[in-house]
Amino acid sequence: MFDSKPFLANLPHLPGVYRMFNAGGEVIYVGKARDLRKRVSSYFQKTTLAPRTGLMVSQIVQIETTVTRTEGEALLLENNLIKALAPRYNVLFRDDKSYPYIMLSGHRYPRLGYFRGTPDKKNRYFGPFPNAGAVRESMQLLQKVFRLRTCEDSVFNHRTRPCLLYQIKRCTAPCVGLIGDEGYLQDVKEAGLFLEGKEQQVLERLEAAMQAAAEAQRYEVAAVLRDQVMALRTIQEKQFVSGESGLDADVVACAVEEGVVCVNLVMIRGGRHLGDKSFFPKNADGCDAVTALEAFLAQHYIGRSVPPLIIVSERLDDAMLAALLTEQVKRKVQISANPIGERRVWLRMALENARIAIAQRLSQQSTQEARLQALVQALDLPEGTKRIECFDISHTMGEATVASCVVYDNYAMQNGEYRRYNISGITPGDDYAAMCDALTRRYRKIAAGEGAMPDLILIDGGKGQLAVAEEVMAEVGLSDVRLIGVAKGAERKVGLEQLIFPGGEKALQLPADHIGLHLIQQIRDEAHRFAITGHRARRGKARLHSSLEDIGGVGAKRRQKLLARFGGLKGVQAASVDELAQVEGISQTLAEKIYQGLH
Repeated sequence: MFDSKPFLANLPHLPGVYRMFNAGGEVIYVGKARDLRKRVSSYFQKTTLAPRTGLMVSQIVQIETTVTRTEGEALLLENNLIKALAPRYNVLFRDDKSYPYIMLSGHRYPRLGYFRGTPDKKNRYFGPFPNAGAVRESMQLLQKVFRLRTCEDSVFNHRTRPCLLYQIKRCTAPCVGLIGDEGYLQDVKEAGLFLEGKEQQVLERLEAAMQAAAEAQRYEVAAVLRDQVMALRTIQEKQFVSGESGLDADVVACAVEEGVVCVNLVMIRGGRHLGDKSFFPKNADGCDAVTALEAFLAQHYIGRSVPPLIIVSERLDDAMLAALLTEQVKRKVQISANPIGERRVWLRMALENARIAIAQRLSQQSTQEARLQALVQALDLPEGTKRIECFDISHTMGEATVASCVVYDNYAMQNGEYRRYNISGITPGDDYAAMCDALTRRYRKIAAGEGAMPDLILIDGGKGQLAVAEEVMAEVGLSDVRLIGVAKGAERKVGLEQLIFPGGEKALQLPADHIGLHLIQQIRDEAHRFAITGHRARRGKARLHSSLEDIGGVGAKRRQKLLARFGGLKGVQAASVDELAQVEGISQTLAEKIYQGLH
């Protein structure tokens, strides 16, 4: 039991961060305070604590504090510690690292593209967007109106005739000169204005140009401009929020229903509604909307792109966060909980999105619970079985072998816990050796306490793979974990899978409509997908390097210059001898050698 009185007596009335530890030395909570003594003391007063907080306080055996110069520093330190330590009583939101953007490249004929990562100053970026689907939808709309190219530079530089996108009127084919520099760059300019929310300016110019073309009896040009105007008006009706042209804002609403917490984020950029995204935090049992929103705002915006306006669904103590974000982006950031007019409608929409997401989550969870319960009963698994791990192997004739491990827990696939294993040092094509390697690497760590123990392990394969798994688990001291092989049925048809058990037990074939089998198929298919995408990436990388490495006289530096100049191996393969010889360090003789080596 933690003796709070002497500890509290020595705490200063200064800003800082406190860390609470349990008997196992684990940090269970990280918090910030404007006044450390007052804040930490509040946990030990006789007033009734919320059940969640009371349970946390009952586990405290030690508290450590760090004094900071300002409350803003405390907020930053708290955020960093929460992300690093993931304490069980802090509400945790998944860190999405980066959001996608639309990019206009710095090429002479700029390319319209999807972008996620570290920006390059040569290019222009518009966003962020809440998800990849929102980016692709906007790109399709832009192609329909402005017909900008989306092909890679390496493809663009070597085209001799227009591609299919030109035929379906989604590109003006600058690659083969079917549009001049001036015309294409005008389209790029207007696309940029549209993405900045200046759609009315674009519409006025297009309408004026259409009128001028009609008066000059250039009816084909006028018809093209008319189609652009109509398409732009359709987009305007679909995506723009009336009366708020040019506005950049995020709308953040939190709903708590049936014990499930959801935060919905609606993004508005340049007056355009770009879409929304729902977030379900971890460690949110017993959490209220205010606590969840405060956690989301700090974890989501500190160190990230921030719009000038953030509209929230609850009154928060947000002055310090707003000041910190203002300092971060070097312009004023306002956090508002009292929107009026149309902005209130957005907030209601975000709140409804959160409620709908919760309803969908509860429905899916109900389905998953039923599937898992059916599987437990069919296989006579222990009650309380929740965590399932599944392994698969992928290769092409023994090349670039990759093993995957996917995790199902708490009635959902846990993408953040997936692992891939690049397999080497075995006979190519030896699936048994590959499975042995992956299982050994995975479960040696878990046996040593580095990770959660599964209740069930699925092996994609038959008796041979299952026997390998039995040997590995016995060797690492985890032979009590249940193992099942999932063998493909006759003619590899879905629904005819055979479940193989250790010890020579008779195989089981569940009915094709058995919901427990559906769960196995879901997990097995995810393991297969994860393995094959990893294999293809590894194989592609290996082939990319080996094709050029096999050519004498092409070392690492020359290879890098070739790939950079032509945008990848396909571009190098498409290049002529003369084009290859233009690359620094590549003579005419070596260019001929490279060309012959790749054809």
